[in-house]
Amino acid sequence: MNLSEYLNFLSYVKTLEELWAAHTDQMERYGFDRLLYGHTQYRTPTSLGDPEDFVILTNHCKEYMDGFLRDGLYFHAPMLKWALNHEGAASWRMIQDMMSSGTMTPEERKVYEFNKSKGITVGYTVSFTSVSVRSKGAISLASLSRTQEELDAIWAEHGADILLMNNVAHLKILTLPYVPPNRALTKRQREALEWVGDGKTTQDIALLMGLTSATVEKHLRLAREALSVETTAQAVLKASLHNQMFVMEA
Repeated sequence: MNLSEYLNFLSYVKTLEELWAAHTDQMERYGFDRLLYGHTQYRTPTSLGDPEDFVILTNHCKEYMDGFLRDGLYFHAPMLKWALNHEGAASWRMIQDMMSSGTMTPEERKVYEFNKSKGITVGYTVSFTSVSVRSKGAISLASLSRTQEELDAIWAEHGADILLMNNVAHLKILTLPYVPPNRALTKRQREALEWVGDGKTTQDIALLMGLTSATVEKHLRLAREALSVETTAQAVLKASLHNQMFVMEA
């Protein structure tokens, strides 16, 4: 797809699966064949939140993701540190410069050595504009087949279009339902939370759903447990942030 066709596709796509499949294909046309998108709504000055609440989309292999994400290497990744304090795009030449100048910390060097062992050494990072101090999104665009010099040349020619496509894809992702691992709600749990979001009491919800108050309380408790929160208000907020509420049934 050309730029116009791709932006039109993004305007109407309805699922993350369709979007991600198309986006990985589109980026591969420019030489970027390994992508890792991440977004959090739970950032604090010292943490990015629980990784289980992150929106993560990738075509990296499981072995790479287990080491980079599950083992916590991502937190010390030099390009992630850059993304947290900047917006726009940056070449991974920055990492080569840090290596040659000896300015990497031991933790950053550990991330570098891990990435090098997996062949993930060249690419670009795009950091998206945040509208909240609690949110941050970024995507790494890596290549297993190109050199950094080749990618820099591609970016010099097509960088504006690549940046635009990634920005629009990010904005679209924010509107689509996403169910993180171990955070899925049942239909009844979601319905009960939706009524709470509409301001209904437990007694009101019981009448509307044709259930007893005790059963409604059970659904709300299980929803809180699934979302790993303490209060029903927090459950409503987290489900809303994941676009799990008021979802149109297929």
